[in-house]
Amino acid sequence: MLNGLDTATLLWVLTGSAAGGAARYAVSEAVARRLLERFPWSTLVVNVTGAVAIGGWFGAAVANSSVQALFVLGFLGSYTTVSTFALQSLLLGTEGRWCAAVAYVLVSSLACLLAVALGFAAGTAFAGGV
Repeated sequence: MLNGLDTATLLWVLTGSAAGGAARYAVSEAVARRLLERFPWSTLVVNVTGAVAIGGWFGAAVANSSVQALFVLGFLGSYTTVSTFALQSLLLGTEGRWCAAVAYVLVSSLACLLAVALGFAAGTAFAGGV
């Protein structure tokens, strides 16, 4: 134990975080190369796919704490980002692009809610639940 922390769990989170950060970079770059980044599409894609993944995870009710530390806390915690979303929303507004800023906030919020619900339903169906 490291100051009351479970060292093994901490290592799972660290490993997942490294992989999630790398995956976020790869997905963001791939989306940015395909689309002109006048709108923050790459962050939207990352956050929506992360929402699907976490919904599926909890829908399937995967209970292994080590895998949860690796995937949910580490990978998804590093892969998705609310701070970049908030900054990009602010920057759109400070550029005077208020319609784009409001659209980004609404589309991101609704898309992520829909994505987590779809992921949850898929995870529940995969696990044989209701």
